[in-house]
Amino acid sequence: MTIKRLVAAMLLASASNSVLAEESFTVQDIQVEGLQRVALGAALNNLPFNVGDTVTDYTLSRSIRTLYGAGHFDDIKVLRNGNTVIYRLRERPTINAIEFDGNKDVKEEQLNQSLADNSIEVGEPLDKTILKSIENGLTEFYHGVGKYQAEVEIEVTYLPRNRVNLKLKFEEGDAASIRQINIVGNKLFSDEELLKDIESQQDLPWWRFMSSDRYQKQTLQGDIEKITSYYLDRGYLRFDIKSSQVSVSPDKESVYVTLNVSEGEKYTISGVKFVGDLIDQDEFIRQILPLKDGELYNGALVTYTEESIAKLLARFGYANSKVRTIPQINDDTKEVELTISVDPGKRVYVRRINVAGNANTKDEVFRREFRQMEGAWLSNDSLELSKQRIQRLPYIESVEFETTPVAGVDDQVDIGFNVKEQPSGSFNAGISYGNYMGLSFQIGVQQENFFGSGNSAGISLNTNKYQKSVSMTYTDPYYTLDGISLGGQVFYSDVDYSSASSNLEAYNQQRYGFGANIGYPINEYNRLNFGANYVVNKINSINEYDQLRHFRAVLVDAANPDGGYNFTNYELSASWMRSTLNRGLFPTAGHYFGATVKATTPNSDLSYYKLMFEARNYIPLSNDHAWSFLSRLELGYGNGYGDKNGYDYTLPFTENFYAGGDNMRGFESRIIGPHAIFRYAQSVPGLPDPNSGTGNFPTNPNNDNYQVSLRSIGGNAMAIATLELITPTPFLSDEYRNSVRTSLFVDAGNVWDTEFDLDRYASLTQIVSAQRQPGLVDYSDPGLIRATAGVSLQWISPMGPLTFSLAKIIKKYEGDLQENFSFNIGTTF
Repeated sequence: MTIKRLVAAMLLASASNSVLAEESFTVQDIQVEGLQRVALGAALNNLPFNVGDTVTDYTLSRSIRTLYGAGHFDDIKVLRNGNTVIYRLRERPTINAIEFDGNKDVKEEQLNQSLADNSIEVGEPLDKTILKSIENGLTEFYHGVGKYQAEVEIEVTYLPRNRVNLKLKFEEGDAASIRQINIVGNKLFSDEELLKDIESQQDLPWWRFMSSDRYQKQTLQGDIEKITSYYLDRGYLRFDIKSSQVSVSPDKESVYVTLNVSEGEKYTISGVKFVGDLIDQDEFIRQILPLKDGELYNGALVTYTEESIAKLLARFGYANSKVRTIPQINDDTKEVELTISVDPGKRVYVRRINVAGNANTKDEVFRREFRQMEGAWLSNDSLELSKQRIQRLPYIESVEFETTPVAGVDDQVDIGFNVKEQPSGSFNAGISYGNYMGLSFQIGVQQENFFGSGNSAGISLNTNKYQKSVSMTYTDPYYTLDGISLGGQVFYSDVDYSSASSNLEAYNQQRYGFGANIGYPINEYNRLNFGANYVVNKINSINEYDQLRHFRAVLVDAANPDGGYNFTNYELSASWMRSTLNRGLFPTAGHYFGATVKATTPNSDLSYYKLMFEARNYIPLSNDHAWSFLSRLELGYGNGYGDKNGYDYTLPFTENFYAGGDNMRGFESRIIGPHAIFRYAQSVPGLPDPNSGTGNFPTNPNNDNYQVSLRSIGGNAMAIATLELITPTPFLSDEYRNSVRTSLFVDAGNVWDTEFDLDRYASLTQIVSAQRQPGLVDYSDPGLIRATAGVSLQWISPMGPLTFSLAKIIKKYEGDLQENFSFNIGTTF
């Protein structure tokens, strides 16, 4: 009985204490102590009550949790003095600076972003509770890339005014190498077959120092997927990697990878059917379907089928389609029936297209290149084509687009094109130095984006030891809305090739005229251009070499045989161009073909034609296009048509093709090709002439002498080929990839004269002067190929494209002059 009374008394006392604990009171005042950075109003806003409210002790304890949740305080105490509530707070320290030490595998930009995601930024309060998790997360990252010895420590230094400095100290250590990769359970394919195409390398010998056998978790995951795909692509639908283990050696310097696999058996396709909405493209989809009944199951073809159908739907505006393949496996017959489920979703329309990043170029310049229209349904093909057309503009470095759903609408999107411009002005100049040519300098200005209009305008002023010229050009690529272009030019030049720097046989030429051109687009990739020029030529002070005999015969004035050559031509031209290049400057993928024919009209003083062809093909060798292969071909041929005074017209020597310099790096400019041949008649004494006092008479022409000049005269035929490996530029970050290019090249080609007759000089004697003259070769032989190899660096600078080339001649002929290093402005390949 006594025990029962004691228990009852205890229960009564407990109930009494509970009532006292929940005693309420009315708050008359709230005081906050310890605030330094946080404003009083911000602290009071986090309290769940105000002055005048009735609260209990439970309310006060709940307010502590609320204040902690605001993230500003390290310590919170609440006191009561009568009806006054007092909060004593200790604010979290403010981060004054963040420093990194010892990090090599992780860039500081990545670390700052990772810390910011965890609210660790300069100027923000520090939550010390998450520092340990950050240390662990970074350590796990290093383990994922094979650095099992890595350690990360965050050092906190306290400063006055409740501030702290954070220093992240890294000891990365060396990466563990893959000592061995073992595959257990494979009977159908050997380890060598399964591992030959994976990225992870094992136990490499010392001489393969350019390769890496470093262990990386993500790389291994990708390799596991490759092995899985290897089996699925060969019909082993039940293939499975049951487990993968990575064992670390005791010294943490190497790892052993073991994959346990179950191969299964081959499965054939017993049928393919579709469910869902094919938007009335059933017949077309079945025609392009690569999956056939009775063939082995192929995982790659299944994925390709899904992607192809999704792309087809996207062309018709169904950008959010869902295509998936459902296999129904029959393990008894080892067959699989594939059901392709197609859900096109809603057709998506484009509400608005915005352009950003264009500081110099007007919006309309980009909008006229758009193939995706506002108000039309969204087409991925049209978007990609729009991007490609903008990227081909020579004043655009890069362009990206982003699709943003319109808020509150499930069938509309906005498109944002973000462009990065590059210098659109070209300061066209060239400086080069050769053993024989000396210093040459050219200068000019070309603006490909005149006042942001997308029109091309330029004035070129060229001067060197042998040339003075000026030309003005203007082209509007969108003279009409459908892409018809219109342009014109005015030009004047006065060239004196008597200087040795020209590498050409001496003569003086004045040339002036004007012209116009018009272009028509055929489709997205093909274009036709037509032009007409009026050209006046005046040539004098020419060394009359033997190859000019036909040219002289049709132009010489019998009344003034020493008066030079004056002729006026009316030129017509037509050209075709096809381009699928991905960029206007420094392309890395696609091809370009251009063919041009130019001819004078029959009422011109000279009758001739020229044919020119250029082809360039870029093949990317890596997914990011950092490595690419360029093949380039230039062909040219010209000749005369008709005759005058019994002499056939030929291609004027002023229209000849040349090689060396830009198109054959390693040779001096225009040195490759036929050289001038000077023919001298022999004479014998005769009776004295009463006027001149001489009595010499020429002998039989078969006794003539000849001399081969050191200078080139060009030829009427040309063929030049280039092979170029485009590589990443050493010591330069990827952000400059579109403005700086490095390449290894091989140039080969020749210029020849199809009208040259070697037999004409067979019985003559060559004169060799004190200065060594080149020997006579058959200048009509296209097989006299020259070749060079070297390295080139190109940079799209603010003054235009700069090209630096260092080349070594592989094959040359007597009379060819080399130019190992050259520097040009305004030329890109």
